[in-house]
Amino acid sequence: MIYAQTQDELQFEEIYRGKIKREGADKLYDFLKDSDFFVAPASTRFHGSYEGGLLRHSLNVYECLIDLVDRPRYKDNYGFNYSEETIALVSLLHDVCKVNIYKKTYRNRKNESTGQWESYPFYEFNDNLPYGHGEKSVYMVGGFVKLTREESMAIRWHMGFSGLEEKNTIGKALEMYPLAFLLATADMEASYFMESNT
Repeated sequence: MIYAQTQDELQFEEIYRGKIKREGADKLYDFLKDSDFFVAPASTRFHGSYEGGLLRHSLNVYECLIDLVDRPRYKDNYGFNYSEETIALVSLLHDVCKVNIYKKTYRNRKNESTGQWESYPFYEFNDNLPYGHGEKSVYMVGGFVKLTREESMAIRWHMGFSGLEEKNTIGKALEMYPLAFLLATADMEASYFMESNT
C-alpha cells in the first residue's frame, strides 16, 4: 500500500530536513515516522483535538517563532539571534512528549437535530512514560540529538506560566533563557489564536 503524505507532513519534512542537520537528526525523524506524531491530536479536547492536530500545532508554533525572532526590536535592542536550526528544532519538537499517548476511541451522544444516538471519535490520554511535559520532550529529543542548554530550557519551559511548576522558577528560566520566553509566547499564540477555532 502506498502512503500519500499530507501537505502538513510535506511541509514538516521540508523544514526539518532543510534546517536540522546535527548528528542524530535522521534517527529522530525515523522515530517520528514510526510513532503517531503525524496523526496524533495536540490534546484531547482543547487546541488541535483532531487527527493531525499535533503536527499542525508544531508547524504553527514554528511559524509564530519565526515571526517573533525576526522582530527588529528583539534583534537590535535585546540581541536575540538564533540559528534556523535552533528555531526549527525547538518549535517543531517542543511537544514530542505527546507521541503515542492519545488513543482514539468512540463514545455515544444524542444528535441534537435528529434525536438519534450516534457514535463519535474521542481521544483518551494514556501516558506510558509519565515524565512530565516539557522535560519529557527534552528527554526524548535529547536521546537522539545533542541539545544546547538554551534549546533544552526552551523546550522544558515552553508552557510558560500555564504549567503547574513554581512560578519563581519559571520566571527565572524565562529571564535567563530568552529562547524559552520566545517559544512559550509562540506556543501560546498558536494555541490561543491560530488554533482557537479548531
